[in-house]
Amino acid sequence: MQKEIVSTKNAPKAIGPYSQAVRFDNLIFVSGQIPIEPKSGEIVKGNIEEQIKQVLENLKNILGAGGSSLQNVLRTTIFLTNLDHYTTVNETYSQYFEEFPPARSTVQVSKLPKDVHIEIDVIACTSM
Repeated sequence: MQKEIVSTKNAPKAIGPYSQAVRFDNLIFVSGQIPIEPKSGEIVKGNIEEQIKQVLENLKNILGAGGSSLQNVLRTTIFLTNLDHYTTVNETYSQYFEEFPPARSTVQVSKLPKDVHIEIDVIACTSM
């Protein structure tokens, strides 16, 4: 078994010394994604729902590059700067994880990179 770096231009470049994702055997560990539009490199403007969608699209694209998909996500961690967004997160998140949603933790934090309001990381497998 060997560690493999997963990278795609269809998701934002890492903004620090880390990889978009790492695959080990049939598991993929995706670094926390924030609402950055990959082509422009800019933070998505607009409401929290639009930002959540961008984060989930970034995750979907990275998983695809690693030979997986949102359907193979085993666990997510959601970081929010305001838990008042929890209901909106659930409504939007459920559109991406309709059947057999993964295990999940959601926590409120005081600050996230680039002063965004949401970050999500995932662990997935390449086959189920």
